[in-house]
Amino acid sequence: MSEFSIRLARSEDAEAFPAVERAAAVLFADDPDCTEIDFDAVRSAADYRRLIARGHCLVAESGDRIVGFLATQPCGRELHICEMDVHPDCQGQGIGAVMLRACLIDAGNAGFRAVTLTTFRDLPWNGPFYTRIGFVEVEDLAAHPRLAEEIAAEIEAGLPAQRRIAMIHFLG
Repeated sequence: MSEFSIRLARSEDAEAFPAVERAAAVLFADDPDCTEIDFDAVRSAADYRRLIARGHCLVAESGDRIVGFLATQPCGRELHICEMDVHPDCQGQGIGAVMLRACLIDAGNAGFRAVTLTTFRDLPWNGPFYTRIGFVEVEDLAAHPRLAEEIAAEIEAGLPAQRRIAMIHFLG
């Protein structure tokens, strides 16, 4: 395992996020349900700077290189994970799990009641990964309109409806 560290993201880190997101998207290249998705169309550095300014975004570094990030947005008493990526060169080393656990600790310390996200139900590095960390699927999206809207937007953007889920990890 290579050496890495996790820290809160700084505004200037946002410049590296789109490249890491694009690189991580190669994992979806062979997925037949994702052929219509433009994985080059990622959030801009400016978009990531706005999320970083809200606090709670994390960076994984190896040496002086950003190898992963977790971008969040506060939504009332919940912290929503908008994006989490680890560069393919560094995957399988526990970086994502460490970032996710750090996010849960930070959210709890900041007084959030839960952390939420949307993801693929079936991909091992998505739904099953988050389940191992303690997230559960939101079964009744009608009871959670913000996440229902998020899923609807993802489906409209071309992601496969039958494979998208919302997940929540209650804190405290």
